[in-house]
Amino acid sequence: MSTVKVAVVQAGSIVMNKEKSVDKALQLIQEAGRENANIIVFPEVFIPAYPRGMSFGAIVGSRSDTGRNEFLRYAQNSITIPSPEIDLLGNAAKEIGAYVVMGIVEKDGGTLYCTTVYFGPDGSLLGKHRKLKPTGSERLIWGEGDGSTMPVINTPYGKIGSLICWENYMPLARAAMYEKGIQLYIAPTADARDTWFASMQHIALEGRCFVLSCNQYSTKDMYEEDLLENEDIKKMPHEITRGGSCIVSPLGEFIVEPVFGKEEILYAQLNLDDITRSHFDFDPVGHYNRKDIFQLIVNEKKQ
Repeated sequence: MSTVKVAVVQAGSIVMNKEKSVDKALQLIQEAGRENANIIVFPEVFIPAYPRGMSFGAIVGSRSDTGRNEFLRYAQNSITIPSPEIDLLGNAAKEIGAYVVMGIVEKDGGTLYCTTVYFGPDGSLLGKHRKLKPTGSERLIWGEGDGSTMPVINTPYGKIGSLICWENYMPLARAAMYEKGIQLYIAPTADARDTWFASMQHIALEGRCFVLSCNQYSTKDMYEEDLLENEDIKKMPHEITRGGSCIVSPLGEFIVEPVFGKEEILYAQLNLDDITRSHFDFDPVGHYNRKDIFQLIVNEKKQ
């Protein structure tokens, strides 16, 4: 198919509450389905949340019992694969006949991962991507993914794949996605700084692909009431994440400019022929790929 309708969901989690966050996700999937979206994209770790502002009681050389209890709560509200929550999300995708790309905190053994999961319009789990390198304090709570979870998935609407947040600053990770022929490049994030948007435009130009960048809009109202007593969270402003989701063309132009200050689903009808048009100027895996000079080796074995 030469065209696809995409939906980028800018919304906030119900922080540290798996059940309520799943329910909110299901409602948003239905809403996008009513608008006949073919591909629906959610932010980084939408379920059960990006725990912005929380220190988990850790300083260099010391952890606290309070922090361990916060991690316990985060783990208890994370998602295993398979699980009833995965089934619910898959059934929601099947009900509206769309692809759904969802950010979750995945629990595997005693480790949590920042993970993107892909659901097909038949409700099946098509694949997942675990964040390769958690950033800064994220390293306290999330493990590292490996090359076995870097899929680019064939769909009737083009090839879709994802790098999460600051993975998008890893040149060789991007190059690996380009080599796999990515056409709909999904960039869930927790970064709402002005500098992020230049990166999204650059990636679209570099990869000659559509870029769907998806961030949360969240306020303290979305935190569970007892979490508001957390000393770290008390210091935060009411608006915790300002949003900034956007959609960019293969020529680096905003199709939907960054949206701030509200929850909103961004919609766009994309023409995949625009990718081929952009290749007239530049093709990172075609006539601009000097394989006689440069080689990329990707270890896709499970570690």
